[in-house]
Amino acid sequence: MLKRNFFFAATLAFALTGSVFAQNKDFPTKPFRIFVPFTAGSGSDTSARFFGERLAKQFGQTALVENKPGASGIIAVQALLALPADGHAILLASNSPISVNPISIKNLPYNPMTDLAPLAGLSRNMNVWVVNGNSKFNNLKDVVEHSKNNPSKPLSLANYSAGYRLAGEWFTSMTNVKFNHISYKGGAQIFTDLMGDQLDIGIADLGGAAALIKSGKLKALAVSGEKRHLDFPNVPNFIDSGFPEYVNYAWTSFYVKAGTPEAIKKRLIDALVKIRDSKEGVDFIKASGADSMPFFGDSMQKFQQDELERFSRIAKSAGIQAE
Repeated sequence: MLKRNFFFAATLAFALTGSVFAQNKDFPTKPFRIFVPFTAGSGSDTSARFFGERLAKQFGQTALVENKPGASGIIAVQALLALPADGHAILLASNSPISVNPISIKNLPYNPMTDLAPLAGLSRNMNVWVVNGNSKFNNLKDVVEHSKNNPSKPLSLANYSAGYRLAGEWFTSMTNVKFNHISYKGGAQIFTDLMGDQLDIGIADLGGAAALIKSGKLKALAVSGEKRHLDFPNVPNFIDSGFPEYVNYAWTSFYVKAGTPEAIKKRLIDALVKIRDSKEGVDFIKASGADSMPFFGDSMQKFQQDELERFSRIAKSAGIQAE
């Protein structure tokens, strides 16, 4: 009886191993579909096409980029989740649908931690705090000192996403400095109002503000990266400015539907990391003004979980409710 049970167990193990091997060997069996939560021509769209073309070449399949903009990325996420978990559908997602939507959107129709499986981080962009080029504020210390000396007149701090609003509240939690938070639909109007002295400070993507900073129309107080940006070596980061814990990026990463076989996920991770870390990939990412997002698989999962927990605490402390 023992011998019979051993034979059955060994046969079953061999069958399962053979099934996984066959599944891995045969993948992919159809074209890849890469969902992008932004319009055609956007930076994320360009990145999806760059990676999709090279992913297709590695696997000998075509890769179709499908733009699903709107609803803070929800439409693109749902498009992915409506398909089988077989690795042929891939999502390029930013930090908004992964670590901001669960905090800012009530009754979110997906759970980014359990419904999506991260493959490989793509890129990350520093934020920058900017003021009018002629502003009396030259650094974050000036902002903090002024605010504490004028508690009844909080400075206006503009943002154009829930993520940037949380970034502002994070600074408040560190300094106990209150701001009058003003939300815009995009960075361009923030820059216009800063240059017209209608705003005190703005939070924006460094790439979007770079030209105005270089021209002197805007002044950069600090960038939010781990290190200073190579193009702006004289602009301190928050760490240099006395806030060692403040590191914040807008980032993008690739995902598949949770439940995708591990062997398939591993092949996709290996392929995407190879593309990202190649000289061609590094040059492509740097040309956009970004850095490579260094995480993949489990390390990416941990990173986004830590970020979600941090911003959840910040939102709770600031009294920000999901809407």
